[in-house]
Amino acid sequence: MSKADANTRQGSYKSNTINTQDSRMRRHEVTIELRKSKKEDQMFKRRNINDEDLTSPLKELNGQSPVQLSVDEIVAAMNSEDQDRQFMGMQSARKMLSRERNPPIDLMIGHGIVPICIRFLQNTSNTMLQFEAAWALTNIASGTSDQTRCVIEHNAVPHFVALLQSNSINLAEQAVWALGNIAGDGAAARDIVIQHNVIEGILPLIKNETPLSFLRNIVWLMSNLCRNKNPSPPFEQVKILLPVLSQLLLSQDIQVLADACWALSYVTDDDNNKIQAVVDSDAVPRLVKLLQMDEPSIIVPALRSVGNIVTGTDVQTDVVIAAGGLPRLGLLLQHNKSNIVKEAAWTVSNITAGNQKQIQAVIQAGIFQQLRNVLEKGDFKAQKEAAWAVTNTTTSGTPEQIVDLIEKFKILKPFVDLLDAKDPRTIKVVQTGLANLFALAEKLGGTENLCLMVEEMGGLDKLETLQQHENEEVYKKAFAIIDTYFSNGDDEAEQELAPQEVNGALEFNATQPKAPEGGYLF
Repeated sequence: MSKADANTRQGSYKSNTINTQDSRMRRHEVTIELRKSKKEDQMFKRRNINDEDLTSPLKELNGQSPVQLSVDEIVAAMNSEDQDRQFMGMQSARKMLSRERNPPIDLMIGHGIVPICIRFLQNTSNTMLQFEAAWALTNIASGTSDQTRCVIEHNAVPHFVALLQSNSINLAEQAVWALGNIAGDGAAARDIVIQHNVIEGILPLIKNETPLSFLRNIVWLMSNLCRNKNPSPPFEQVKILLPVLSQLLLSQDIQVLADACWALSYVTDDDNNKIQAVVDSDAVPRLVKLLQMDEPSIIVPALRSVGNIVTGTDVQTDVVIAAGGLPRLGLLLQHNKSNIVKEAAWTVSNITAGNQKQIQAVIQAGIFQQLRNVLEKGDFKAQKEAAWAVTNTTTSGTPEQIVDLIEKFKILKPFVDLLDAKDPRTIKVVQTGLANLFALAEKLGGTENLCLMVEEMGGLDKLETLQQHENEEVYKKAFAIIDTYFSNGDDEAEQELAPQEVNGALEFNATQPKAPEGGYLF
């Protein structure tokens, strides 16, 4: 192979092609992958099944044994002209829908209960009847998308929004709960709720004297109004919530904090303008402070929010660093929950994809010692993110910073060991980082020393093995590194290192020729 050809092969992955913009693009892809993981302690829909939460006169009634009526009898009672029978039928329906297991939602829908409930919602002369109807509809809307759609299509949303202004706090809270279930069904349902001015309706409800259970439901509704993409919620509406969400980060309640953090994580999982709006709300220092909580249900969404923010501009990333984010990320890299370690490493990789000053801040915070520990003994998903943090540093860092990775932080051995990973994407990340290291070593006249270090660490053996890898890009990168830095230029050696040129018909799945006994002669 000619030198020009070797340069072409090498150029396909050298550091100057892996620029910061490429890294940032990849960071959004990782966000999507992380978003797929199930959230802790967070439900998009919730059924109201607990009679004990009631502080209204209904509590006394609920203490009675449940009325044993059939569904037909319940519907007949609800359709009665007699108010007492209406209430008895409505309450019986609600109790049936509040069963802890297998509530008969479809059966009740099939008997036409939804339009009757919505009629009762509008009966302002009977608050208790309104409440029971709202509760029943809340539980219907907690079901499948089809069940939720039935509530929407019978025009329940504007009636629930109107009830936000009810003088009965129990009724207003039940309306919030129902709207939270509807908004939690997906982007289309969420936008219907927003279009009916729900945000204007809930903001006045957040006051110092708001009961905690009510506040929790309001913040949960707010998080569902911010959730879901394709499309994202209308930002001009969501933006109104940001100052309130930022203020809620000062709460002492775990559920309020968790849902406020989730809401901000949804908003920041988007373009830089939306990230900037969150930054402008003064939320960043509060989110960073929450990273030191001893409560995973808060750490996870706060960390997701911070990680999303550092996918933005360098200036936005600087806000996280200035708020003291790096020392806290260093501690989270030692957390006992592997998913928190993974997301902390992902966040650090976002920062090392930035500028050299930011990389220096990561170095000074002692984070590379923690990254080395993750690379050595972390969960594989965390190792993968730690590898990205290293490779981004080899892409964007100064020569001194990159040399520190090897000499001061001893990153090379656990980094090279990831060449044994089963995931081709992770292997390619490590290969890219290695190629960057060799490119720098070549400029500094240290190629021979780096070759010796990599070989002594078993890296050359791993690279040779990767020439038999089924992934074409992995194979090519392995060959290019060996060919450029470990080959003595001998044509026969090149033939052995490039078996695809010997038997191109078998492409990259061919059985590769074995190295001569005693290894290659470099």
